[in-house]
Amino acid sequence: MDISTLVSNQHTYFRTGATLPVSVRLDALDRLRRNILTMQPQIEAALQADLAKHPYESYFCEIGQVLEELSYLRSHLRGWAKPRRVHTPMTLFPAKSRRYPQPYGVVLVMSPWNYPFMLSMTPVLGAIAAGNCVILKPSAYAPATSKVLAQLIASTFDPGYATVVEGGRAENTALLDQRVDYIFFTGGVTVGKEVMRRASQNLIPVTLELGGKSPCIVDDTADIALAAKRIVFGKFLNAGQTCVAPDYVLVQEKVKAQLVEQLKHALEAALGQDPLSNAEYGKIINEKHYNRILGLLEGQTILCGGQARDGKIAPTILDNVDPQSPVMQEEIFGPVLPILTYSTTQDVLDFVSSREKPLALYLFSRSHQMQNIITTQLFYGGGCFNDTILHLATPYMPFGGVGNSGMGSYHGKASFDTFTHYKSVLVGSQRMDVPLRYHPYTSSKFQMLKKFVK
Repeated sequence: MDISTLVSNQHTYFRTGATLPVSVRLDALDRLRRNILTMQPQIEAALQADLAKHPYESYFCEIGQVLEELSYLRSHLRGWAKPRRVHTPMTLFPAKSRRYPQPYGVVLVMSPWNYPFMLSMTPVLGAIAAGNCVILKPSAYAPATSKVLAQLIASTFDPGYATVVEGGRAENTALLDQRVDYIFFTGGVTVGKEVMRRASQNLIPVTLELGGKSPCIVDDTADIALAAKRIVFGKFLNAGQTCVAPDYVLVQEKVKAQLVEQLKHALEAALGQDPLSNAEYGKIINEKHYNRILGLLEGQTILCGGQARDGKIAPTILDNVDPQSPVMQEEIFGPVLPILTYSTTQDVLDFVSSREKPLALYLFSRSHQMQNIITTQLFYGGGCFNDTILHLATPYMPFGGVGNSGMGSYHGKASFDTFTHYKSVLVGSQRMDVPLRYHPYTSSKFQMLKKFVK
């Protein structure tokens, strides 16, 4: 079936109203849960094939996250889907006002390769919960997971309700040529701009989950050993291929040496002396990105790591990094951590704010004053104080970027809201008709109008 026919069939299916009843949405979520659990071994095998992910990491970062999001959506869906009565101003008395949550229609979800199961299924869950039909386009860079996703969706849904389109650039282009009702894209800034440009031609609303260079700030009040342990966790998870990984460290000069020593200790404790031989440590997705990351190491001062073989690059810490060097000009998206220093808080504010708004920011500090300064004076999608990346693991907080790191958010209620149009309806009374709005415009009416509208 060609893509235009597939999209047309989904529009036809949506117009039947089959996806609208909350009972149907709940049943769809239940079927998905059962099939995910049934196919868990195949999902783990696919993630192992694409990214050499250990089963523990596959469940912790992908499968488990999807199941938790699904449970949260399911438990709150009935309440979210109800129409809401809202306040009506006195000037419109005796009318009543209501908001009706309604799905957009046919949603296109375009997902990336770094967390190919979680970053595909999480937005799909939100779109289904909101009552939409869904076309999922996984990344061609993770072909094993793409195939499993196609099997999972096909075993759960009628293709008019939800389906997967596999393939590469040609399929992406063909999908962006279609008149869908909403596009949810996760990926890089360059492709995100193209998605938005193409969507604008048909005035299709978009959510863009992008990335950027997420800073990690460490001041002299921090618990340095704990900071190092948590930086290593967040940076080198999935071999650094995480959109919210700490991209570089800004450490106060007086504690730099201590932090570097603790980072080395934390790395060895986590992955041993030879991370490349550790089955728990993943690989770079493909040769293109492998060579790109190695290219960023050229001319750099390597404090530890730098070894590479068989598609893996050892966790690498860089020293004396020039802020103008290539490794500081693009999102690294790999296991390379530049260390930069600062002296004053103003140095931090100047350095971070002079760059594009990042998707995430991390601060290790015991100072509530420092936490307040970072919260109020720097602009970023979200982040953690005294931890890394875990802010995206909760359905209770929206996750998303700002500026160059994206637009829109999802997770939990935010996912339902993202894929929902809230239709506002005012219900006028037929029992009473206040004459204030009608001609003729008398002086007495005008005086009364000014009393109510002010």
